Amino acid sequence: MEWYFIMALFLGALIIMFAIGLPVAFGFMIITLVGALIYWGGLSGLHQYILNMFSSVAKFTLLPIPMFVFLGELLFQSGIGSRMLDVIDKWLGRLPGRLSLITVGGSTVFSALSGSTLATTAMMGSLMLPDMQRRGYKYPMSIGPIVGGGGLAMIIPPSAIAVFLASVGDISVGRILIAGIVPGVIMAILYISYVIVRCLIQPSLAPAYEVIHVPVSQKIIETAKYVLPAGLIVVMILGFIFGGIAT
Repeated sequence: MEWYFIMALFLGALIIMFAIGLPVAFGFMIITLVGALIYWGGLSGLHQYILNMFSSVAKFTLLPIPMFVFLGELLFQSGIGSRMLDVIDKWLGRLPGRLSLITVGGSTVFSALSGSTLATTAMMGSLMLPDMQRRGYKYPMSIGPIVGGGGLAMIIPPSAIAVFLASVGDISVGRILIAGIVPGVIMAILYISYVIVRCLIQPSLAPAYEVIHVPVSQKIIETAKYVLPAGLIVVMILGFIFGGIAT
């Protein structure tokens, strides 16, 4: 009974810290520190807590995570991301739910480049949501594709969460990354199919608008200029994993 009471007390304290706006990481850290002081023998428990923190992150298998995030930041901050979205936009033409499809397609591409769910979701939200709202898109066809598409980054390699899971479960990082390719692509296709079908049934969710015609030659040139180089990065990453060069 005492154990349940203490757990409820800790949970209540955690909820209060979240409610007052304390960052999630600091809230969990404070609760864990208090628990270590109480149950692990005071200062000696605090010392053990610090050692456990260090040992949990000082692993070679976790090294790809900051590299994936850094790669994503380079693509986002350089403006390549927005140019790739423009290319996807031109290829979609007059499909129903066009902006939602751009969001899902762009999220799929960036998921294969950044490895960060938060970075992909934040970028797609900042780029696509204002235009969606301006054109009268309802929340199911604006917020939904942003959140769902951003979540693909935790499945499609390179995935920072997959690397962390492999480290915790003592699983091959290369194999778990490769295992996410097919499920991630299937989910992206299902998202796209859902958007098209839903917009055909309820056109009011994603009002149509006039689209400027772009010659096919221009689409091909811009694809070769902005999309293929990024695709080469994905091929190199997966190729190194498949070939056993980056195990």
